[in-house]
Amino acid sequence: MTTNGLADNPLMVRSGLPPFDKIKPEHVVPAVTQVLADAEKQLAEIEQTAEPTWAGLIDRLEALELPFEYAWGPVGHLFGVKNSNELREAYETVLSDVVSFWLKVKQNEKLYHCLKELRASKEWDTLNPTRKRIIEKRLLNAKLAGIGLTGDKRERFNAIAQELSKLSTSFSNHVLDATKSFELILNDVNDVEGMPESLRQLAAQSYNEAQSEDTDASPTPRQKKKTEATAEKGPWRFTLDNPSFGPFMQHCRRSELREKMYRAFITRASTGELDNSPLITKILTLRQEEAELLGYQNYAEVSLATKMAGTVDKVQEMFETLRKASWTSGQKDLEEVTALARENGVTEKLMHWDVPFWAERLRESRYAYTDEQLRPYFPLPRVLEGLFGLVHKIFGITVTAADGEAPIWQKDVRYFRIADESGKPIAAFYLDPYSRPADKRGGAWMDDCLGRRRNEGDVRLPVAHLVCNSTPPVGKKPSLMTFREVETLFHEFGHGLQHMLTTVDEPDAAGINGVEWDAVELPSQFMENWCYHRPTLMGMTAHVDTGEPLPDELFEKIVASRTYRAGTMMLRQLLFGMTDIELHTTYQPGGKESVFDVERRIAEKTSVLPVLEEDRFLCSFQHIFSGGYSAGYYSYKWAEVLSADAFEAFEEAGLDNEEAVKAMGRKFRDSILASGGSRHPLELFREFRGREPQPQALLRQYNLL
Repeated sequence: MTTNGLADNPLMVRSGLPPFDKIKPEHVVPAVTQVLADAEKQLAEIEQTAEPTWAGLIDRLEALELPFEYAWGPVGHLFGVKNSNELREAYETVLSDVVSFWLKVKQNEKLYHCLKELRASKEWDTLNPTRKRIIEKRLLNAKLAGIGLTGDKRERFNAIAQELSKLSTSFSNHVLDATKSFELILNDVNDVEGMPESLRQLAAQSYNEAQSEDTDASPTPRQKKKTEATAEKGPWRFTLDNPSFGPFMQHCRRSELREKMYRAFITRASTGELDNSPLITKILTLRQEEAELLGYQNYAEVSLATKMAGTVDKVQEMFETLRKASWTSGQKDLEEVTALARENGVTEKLMHWDVPFWAERLRESRYAYTDEQLRPYFPLPRVLEGLFGLVHKIFGITVTAADGEAPIWQKDVRYFRIADESGKPIAAFYLDPYSRPADKRGGAWMDDCLGRRRNEGDVRLPVAHLVCNSTPPVGKKPSLMTFREVETLFHEFGHGLQHMLTTVDEPDAAGINGVEWDAVELPSQFMENWCYHRPTLMGMTAHVDTGEPLPDELFEKIVASRTYRAGTMMLRQLLFGMTDIELHTTYQPGGKESVFDVERRIAEKTSVLPVLEEDRFLCSFQHIFSGGYSAGYYSYKWAEVLSADAFEAFEEAGLDNEEAVKAMGRKFRDSILASGGSRHPLELFREFRGREPQPQALLRQYNLL
């Protein structure tokens, strides 16, 4: 619909790709306001005429959702990748109304009873399992949205939902602003001695970019200077953004500078106007109140009602199995790093900011290679070739660059199309690969741009957003990736595959929709395993200057180093997951124990190096306070158990047996990837593996058995 002078508003389109190149902050409020007004009328009509049939109810509710995909979906996407004060203001202006509307839909008594009538009708027996599962999930979601509440309780529940939405947005904005507000500028060449050239180039480029920023738009205004930074002479600007922070901690030789960076990182968004501490207390308090209103003991029970694990006890059982297997290994990791530091004259106790530096030195001495030696072999264009070759081999799909065919939001964004074995188009995706700390949030993610669905008789093909924060190109060279950045790209592409290879036409179950949250990471973590497969890895390496593939000895060292500090890395993830679960079960907000006390207490069992008293990492823990992982961070490890077990099926078939890999790949595609949320993930896993998942494969993979 294009009423009220909205004919030229790019958020009012209802077909094709979102016109990202035309969307501006001033388009948001009028478009979303109109969509909400239209949706209110449509909802009222459905209320009056809904019938307890699939066509008379579900089809019409799906049609209600379509305009939001085009009007609200792109806004949320741009909020993450092209943030600005103007966009924030527009987003927050309509956010409350959007939340209210969808609460109204989920809490609609007439629609709820109509759903229950459909489940009790004769038509129920004729519905396929996918449609039955969709209806059951809609009923559960209605329950979790407060359908059973009336009067003051309903009113309070809705107020909580609104407040939590606002708090989540504020939390995320604070982290972004706090990350942007810190910089460490070094002018002395002695301070960057020993740092890789790529890091010095990135730091010099960062300095130059900061100088040329519009001072009005910058959170840390500066006067423009004439100094032109170079990798050799500086100045060098380091930030808390991962491509800068991580390598700095590994390579900066000066402990006091590492300490400054580390303390800034663990205290992000914990002071002044950006302090997230009070927001955490409010979020946890409101979540607990919400759970009690719904009849649950705590918020973790609410979260697990829709997840594969089902109960907190099962999650705790997994935690303890993995923790016991990792503790001794984690202790040994610290002992080895400490021993190397002692050999090099360090007499004082190693602190948190020392461990990454000495751990990197130990890795270099043990495996005799550095991330910087690997970078030239992983130019992004070559990595993409290797990735696309792999998915062609195992899943039978062909990825083709389609740059220029789709509107984009930033010049570095690329567009690709996917075809099946017959050459028929089945999906497409955007790739936004590089870090942009000024307006793009950190981390990496996959999100749906458009989901697969039947629309006016035709099947609309899925389109994905794949977003990373990899090291950007420096000078005339392409992006040279760290091995971890390569793994991250494979990870996000795995999510994309589940979204894009779905064969389900019902939007509620297509792709990742309807998939239990703790099973969503299965395809993504499964794809990471291929980074350690020789033909795959060799197929995506070519030295940026010579074109030579990665030397065999470097490949062997990469594989050998996979289990390096595996116990420490496992314990780190368990610290986050166990803290998350405790904060959402037994923790009492506002009591004697703070959230930071909880983290320190759990660290006694999961961290061989005690957490610092001043550590405020939770203030930047977006996954659980402004992402979808509240009482669900355990999902990474839960899904990793699934993915390691699934990959072991390929190993058992023989990774170098092309026909066997092809057959197993098609089986994985047709069961796990194609089915999306149409069936329970445990059922799909049993179909693929022939049994229930077991943790032994994961522990074997990391040499922790």
